[in-house]
Amino acid sequence: MSIWWSLHLRREAASVPLARRFLLGTMESAGVDPDISFDLSLALSEACANAVEHGGEQRGANVAPGDCDPWDAWDSWSEQSGTTSGQYWVTAYLDGEKCRIEVADSGPGFPTRRVLRTAEQPHAHQPPAHQPQPLPPLSAEDGRGLCLIQQLADHVHFANRPGRGAVVSFDKVLKWREGALLMVS
Repeated sequence: MSIWWSLHLRREAASVPLARRFLLGTMESAGVDPDISFDLSLALSEACANAVEHGGEQRGANVAPGDCDPWDAWDSWSEQSGTTSGQYWVTAYLDGEKCRIEVADSGPGFPTRRVLRTAEQPHAHQPPAHQPQPLPPLSAEDGRGLCLIQQLADHVHFANRPGRGAVVSFDKVLKWREGALLMVS
């Protein structure tokens, strides 16, 4: 069995715990080990918080609402301003022994000058120009979310959808509770 769900959320702080609880409930029902569920829910919270904080103000006069990809099928549900900058999308797949989560927004995307490492790419194999930026200082109030996602997930991918925002995708191999009734297979 596979489980798939997608949420279309407003860029509001209240949407972050909603997405997290939805994921936790799904994983508990499926019988996923609580430690794995916690790691993925924390990574999801960080990705959602980034979408809420940074995921808007992208769509403007240069992109016509009808000139879109399938993500833009949701454009009819928009802020009063008529833009998609007030929303983001969360999709989760539990399939076999893996959970994959994607969070997409309609913001400006990741800066091109900042190359982010995927969990599959160790530092030693990257040329010097592509080294990830160091962690922010301990006194910084923000800036650790993407690094935290990399530590909690097995594979991470950060990408830009040209003219349409950023996508953070991550996955993790699942472990199951003993006696789980609904194991995804």
